[in-house]
Amino acid sequence: MPDVRPLLDPGLLDETTLVALARVGRRDAFREIMRRCNRRLFRVARGIVRDEPEAEDIVQAAYVHAFEHLSTFRGDSALATWLTRIVLNEANGRLRARKPTVGIEHVETLQREGGRVIAFPSRFGTEDPAAHAARGEMRRMLEEAVDELPEAFRLVFVMREIEECSIEDTANSLGIKPETVKTRLHRARRLLRAALNDTLASTMTDAFPFLGARCDRMTNTVLARIADRLHD
Repeated sequence: MPDVRPLLDPGLLDETTLVALARVGRRDAFREIMRRCNRRLFRVARGIVRDEPEAEDIVQAAYVHAFEHLSTFRGDSALATWLTRIVLNEANGRLRARKPTVGIEHVETLQREGGRVIAFPSRFGTEDPAAHAARGEMRRMLEEAVDELPEAFRLVFVMREIEECSIEDTANSLGIKPETVKTRLHRARRLLRAALNDTLASTMTDAFPFLGARCDRMTNTVLARIADRLHD
């Protein structure tokens, strides 16, 4: 008979233990995995489809797929990396069915011709009443500019600058070389033409906010979809 006693504190468990418990249907273990990975996976999915409701649905579908195939996770990479690849596959599949993507070569041509470059103000205003509004407007401009990047550049920018993943983690998640990560990030920055001063840098990690309500909603939806295979 399986052990159904609740975990004392799932947040203290290491990844290997959580995966092992999730494999035997422990709801609390799988919930903890989702809580640890939700924000990153949502941002990656949104970076591809540029639509928040669809990004949520992609992440939920990816979790269901991951739960059904946990036996194939060998631990060669971090769990978040493995889940990111599943999200990428799901999101790219939907994108291919929806519309073609813009090639990197085309963007490089536009750069050489001086076309479609987005510029940002170099400094926020210093007036206290307007400071908060100015930051919010700059964040909105940044999100819109990132959305306009080609997918290859956009994903690297989201993972490195917004989600703050390492070069190695980004490369492993996207299946590219570390040198390619550096090159694409450099090109993304050139496209954005953003004067990333100290104030903008302080708001960077707030872009594409992932609120607790969204995290809870996504987690509960996934748990409901696989409820018949879980136990408390």
